[in-house]
Amino acid sequence: VYALDKNSKTVVSFNVGKRTNKTLSRVLDTLKLSEAKKIFTDRLKNYRYLIDEKLHSVKRFGTNHIERKNLTLRTHLKRLNRWTICFSKSLVVFTAVLKIYFWT
Repeated sequence: VYALDKNSKTVVSFNVGKRTNKTLSRVLDTLKLSEAKKIFTDRLKNYRYLIDEKLHSVKRFGTNHIERKNLTLRTHLKRLNRWTICFSKSLVVFTAVLKIYFWT
């Protein structure tokens, strides 16, 4: 799970894990600290409970940048491809790879 700045297309925050309230909260806490004006999400129901209605927007055009970033990530990092032998056995190593990728 990660958050993307709409203008610069850079990753603002990320957390490795399933899309549970706990995982989403870690990313959303960073967004709240940065005083985001608008947060675009997909239709996952968990967001309704975690994001204030004034900030939250569920629109198809709002998530196109994140979908493009997903494709770019899967292209650059073979660890993210489905059905591949290039996977990380360790969650720590996988998180470290993402930190390095997002930092550069």
